[in-house]
Amino acid sequence: MQVLQVQLEIRPDPAEVGRARRWARSRLAGSGIEADEPLAETLILLVSELVTNAVVHTGCPAVLRLCLPGGGDAATVRLEVADSCARPPIPRHAEGEETNGRGLELVDGLADRWGWNPEGAGKRIWCEVDRCAAGAPAGPAYPAYEDFAYEAV
Repeated sequence: MQVLQVQLEIRPDPAEVGRARRWARSRLAGSGIEADEPLAETLILLVSELVTNAVVHTGCPAVLRLCLPGGGDAATVRLEVADSCARPPIPRHAEGEETNGRGLELVDGLADRWGWNPEGAGKRIWCEVDRCAAGAPAGPAYPAYEDFAYEAV
């Protein structure tokens, strides 16, 4: 399976969250994931949450990476945000009217899989969402990195 990997450098500025969403929408559309597909809106929400976490909680630049399937109805889309802060993500549970603390709960509820890994002096937080045609089994959870085509932005 051919996978296109695209990435965007993120500055530690809250305005970057909107830029990341616009960038992700354009990349999804270019990969055949239509804007009106539920998958597209789910992925945009995941981008928003993970980029917001990186910008707000680390104060460090980050890299947003989308790994997009090269066609077919059954596939997995992978989203990653890498930053140079070694502090692990800490899931919280917001109470009542609190306006913060729901990000990783949303990621956990929307993604089929998610996690994080230490990387160099920092970390990489990732999530995967399966895109399946009716009755089709989900694709494998991600091929080796050498199977990726790469486009840097």
